[in-house]
Amino acid sequence: MSEKQEVKLDSEEQLREGEQAEELEAEPQVETVLEPEVDVTADDLEALRMELAETRAKEKEYLDGWQRARAELSNARKRFQREQQQAYANAKADVLIRLLPIVDDFERAFETLPEDLSSRGWVEGIKLIQCKAQSLLEQEGVTPIEAVGEEFDPFRHQAVTHEPSDEVPEGYVIAEMQRGYSLGDRVLRPCMVRVSAGPTPEPKPAEEPGTEEQKPGAEGETAAVEE
Repeated sequence: MSEKQEVKLDSEEQLREGEQAEELEAEPQVETVLEPEVDVTADDLEALRMELAETRAKEKEYLDGWQRARAELSNARKRFQREQQQAYANAKADVLIRLLPIVDDFERAFETLPEDLSSRGWVEGIKLIQCKAQSLLEQEGVTPIEAVGEEFDPFRHQAVTHEPSDEVPEGYVIAEMQRGYSLGDRVLRPCMVRVSAGPTPEPKPAEEPGTEEQKPGAEGETAAVEE
């Protein structure tokens, strides 16, 4: 090998060594920090256990309080919704109750309408108004209460009279004086009805005159015996 080639190889090796040295300098130097040893005594362990127990107790207390607050909020929301629905139902019932007398007036008017007026145009218009009022009640869920032939129910019927009847059993409705209406399970207005008191009682037989005349005599005989 010639001297030029040896010089060239030496220069290449020096270049490589220089590059490796630069790379090593560029890498960050990681210093290893040794933590000092800590001596843990039994008292320290007991204090840590107590602190952990207190932390867990507080955690449970906070969790229970949060759950109670959440349940109370849910119950309050449900109660508010129920009260709101009840208020709406009461307001709706009040309006419907005020409408019932108007429907009654229409019915009474057409019951007493003369036949010669039934074909008049204005009468047909009034009938149309009556039909609209009845349709409004049906749309709102208002239904008539059955009365005639039904057993008297003090929650749905209001007795006007109790009268004897040979055809209707005792305690059953004979006739309806005013129609009643209900809205679901709620009675808007009870029916005014006549209730059967049962069959007509048979007249008692008249007492014989001789029976009354014998009584004074019997009393006299008793007095004589005593003397």
